[in-house]
Amino acid sequence: MKAGFDLSNLEFAHADSIVKHLGIEFTEAGEGYLIARMPVDGRTHQPFGILHGGASVVLAESLGSVASWMLLDDPSRQQAVGLEINANHLRSVREGWVYGRCTPIHTGRTTHVWDIRITDGQGKLVCVSRLTIAIIGG
Repeated sequence: MKAGFDLSNLEFAHADSIVKHLGIEFTEAGEGYLIARMPVDGRTHQPFGILHGGASVVLAESLGSVASWMLLDDPSRQQAVGLEINANHLRSVREGWVYGRCTPIHTGRTTHVWDIRITDGQGKLVCVSRLTIAIIGG
């Protein structure tokens, strides 16, 4: 990710996909990071009325996949696809928004590894995730 990246170039991520269905919004890109937010509501709740861990994983993988896409040499011929993800759910959230911040651990030619930290509206850590992306094509 480069500072000043025009987030309107991410319209493809808002097409009829899980990103759109869960209400994920990419809000900021800077040198070495990407931020998005996701509502905590009926779309992202589990049956007990708290944020579903799977929704946090979707936010994490969406952030890392898009961050990798932003680094591709030739996005018309290459794709960034998830290879492995893990997540530790640390705090429950019932309402409002959660915010994911994605930063690189490794950005190689064929793999990228991302650290994603998800916080609540008060900045308290909700989930930590590590995502490995495979770069295919090219």
